[in-house]
Amino acid sequence: MKGKDHYPKIITDETLRETAQHGSEEYPFRYYVEDIWSFDFHCIDWHWHSEVEFVFVEKGTAVFLVGSGRYVLSAGMGIFINTQVIHRFEAAESTVIPNIVFSASLLSPEGSLIHRKYIQPVLNSSADCLVFSPSVPWQNEALNTLLSIFAIQEAENPSEIKTAELLFKLWNTIYENAGLTENIPVSQAAARAQVQIMMQYIHQNYCRHISLDDIAGTVKLSKSSVLNLFRRYLHTSPISYLVNHRLKCAAMLLVTTENSVSSVAQETGFENTGYFCRKFKELFRQTPGEYRKGSLCLYAQRGQKGIT
Repeated sequence: MKGKDHYPKIITDETLRETAQHGSEEYPFRYYVEDIWSFDFHCIDWHWHSEVEFVFVEKGTAVFLVGSGRYVLSAGMGIFINTQVIHRFEAAESTVIPNIVFSASLLSPEGSLIHRKYIQPVLNSSADCLVFSPSVPWQNEALNTLLSIFAIQEAENPSEIKTAELLFKLWNTIYENAGLTENIPVSQAAARAQVQIMMQYIHQNYCRHISLDDIAGTVKLSKSSVLNLFRRYLHTSPISYLVNHRLKCAAMLLVTTENSVSSVAQETGFENTGYFCRKFKELFRQTPGEYRKGSLCLYAQRGQKGIT
């Protein structure tokens, strides 16, 4: 089989920055309606972008890993994700999340009074994200505004000026009520960068032997410091992250090639096929053979229905 993903996935560059353009240069705004469960491995994997993002949980329950935080949101709740903050969304079942991603420049150009006085304090705040609950009055107001923005996008001819008007309203609700403290601590920004460097190293070298010393060496930190950073920002250990990344790469090879299971194991950095099979079943709840068979059947069904 030739390489074609059977689920949607986030595409990033080597720094984990999302490569997709959200909107256009003249109108940097994009509306999406997505089901986390339909994405590759049932998650919207680690990525970041310069745009800000607002997400609403319409159906189901989602786990949002944002910066160093972990947030579980049920239907009716929402979340704001600040610029350049690494994040990942997970779900255990179908979870629909309409969302908007846009550049703050849509509200005002950098250097303007409005940008300096109202936009920049939010962008430069120490908050990686804000969670909105309908039980908190000002947050409920933000959620209702967000739903109004979605409704405009669902119209046959979405109005850009009405969208911008509501985006200003949404932004002002945050500015006036969230009590944000401006300026991201230098240590926090440095820690984020170090985590991204280590993740990038793992993504580029997962197929060969990698030790904790190797990972720590990329950022010149002690092993204990690296362990703490991974637990804080990714909620796992460096080696567990490495193993899971290898397994996900192996899963793609099982679907996109006819290579044997032992060959796939070796290609993705596993020296022992038995260990690979055990870890694969732990993550996917299927043996590699079962996963390959089920995925190929799903791919065939999607092809018959004309789904690309």
